Amino acid sequence: MDLFECLEDESDYYFASLSRPRKRREIRTRMEHFENYDDEEFRCRFRLTKSSVNYVLSLIEDDIRTTTNLNSAISPVNRLLLTLRYYATGCFLRAVADLSGVSAASACRIVAEVSLAIANLRTEFVKFPSNLQSVIHGFYSIARFPRVIGVIDCTHITIKSPGGDNAEYYRDRHGNFSMNVQTVVDHELKIMDVVARWPGSCHDQTVFNNSRVKQRLLNREFNNNLILGDRGYENTSYLLTPLYNPSSPQERLYNESQISTRNVVERSYGVWKSRFPVLSKKITLHISKVQSIIVACAVLQNIAIMSGDKHFNEDSQHIEEDPQHNEIENASGNDVRSMLISEYFASLL
Repeated sequence: MDLFECLEDESDYYFASLSRPRKRREIRTRMEHFENYDDEEFRCRFRLTKSSVNYVLSLIEDDIRTTTNLNSAISPVNRLLLTLRYYATGCFLRAVADLSGVSAASACRIVAEVSLAIANLRTEFVKFPSNLQSVIHGFYSIARFPRVIGVIDCTHITIKSPGGDNAEYYRDRHGNFSMNVQTVVDHELKIMDVVARWPGSCHDQTVFNNSRVKQRLLNREFNNNLILGDRGYENTSYLLTPLYNPSSPQERLYNESQISTRNVVERSYGVWKSRFPVLSKKITLHISKVQSIIVACAVLQNIAIMSGDKHFNEDSQHIEEDPQHNEIENASGNDVRSMLISEYFASLL
């Protein structure tokens, strides 16, 4: 692994170190975080409870264990805690390394390895439930929208410029370099599907068109159930969007119900990024490591929710339609939406 990448943007340190005499290796004292902090202090620093950390450790310990115990090798629990501390702060790895008693190069390798190990748990923790009835009932209880099994949207995760000829593909419409990350969430804010491989310039519909969840919907794996999205998506028979200009009482009721139900995904982004601030700051690691960090945070978010861990500074966001989003017409999708409005929402008036 390139040391230049490990030290992020601290190139001055790297080049200055070439001219200095080699330092004598020093084994730093490492804190006993489980013993030194009470439950709330621990949770505040690592964004998960002690029991949740122990549970995650039990799942990945063999994958992140060093092959030797010589030279004060960093234990699996300290590797996991260092990574969680990075997710909790989003600061330079050098600062996290100093707090953990390791070198910046070691911190870089550890974050990469642990993030990949957690991300590999995706199939177990980031998935649609086998029984969707509880999800349908959960969404219905929000604003009486029927047959909803998920709400979809994209959020931008800011990164440093990846450099090279394709760097501008990562520049989003706000002028930042970012990844455009798609999620489908349930009524409890759990992430049931995540796509974290597209550059910031890609439109939400492009991300969806190339996602596995769209193929599953097209193949009717979820029967006649629906997901909801904003007007940046094509209105189809399986993905319903709000009307651009509702005129009748039933159309207005449809829009109110659709937007209130869909607000769950906006709220989930506030909750997700509050728990793991690395997602709301610029990730300065190499682009090859960003995807596993995003997916790992999705896995950990679901574990936290399933364990009943309360949210951090919950930031519920109201949906504001993007003026650049123009409704994409689809005849069959419009028929499904019109029928739902005329037969179901009209009956609620």
